[in-house]
Amino acid sequence: MPPSVADNVAASRLELTIDDQTAFLAYERTPRSFVIVHTEVPPALRGRHLGDVLVKAALARAHAEGLPVVAVCPFARAYLRRHPDLDAG
Repeated sequence: MPPSVADNVAASRLELTIDDQTAFLAYERTPRSFVIVHTEVPPALRGRHLGDVLVKAALARAHAEGLPVVAVCPFARAYLRRHPDLDAG
């Protein structure tokens, strides 16, 4: 089962916590777009595709709100290039 992603609205980031460590995707919501600013996964959690899980969650949130995604984060841009079937809006 994929880990649960929480939307920390106050910090403008999607988060997943595993083994007391938090991976996150920082975002900015504007009236016209959902901007993915930065994705960070602690070294101890790397290799579990948690960055992928966070980007997928960001895409789902943006689509639910009817907002196109703007990927400023290099990881998110690379993820979207690897998965052209996922519409960034």
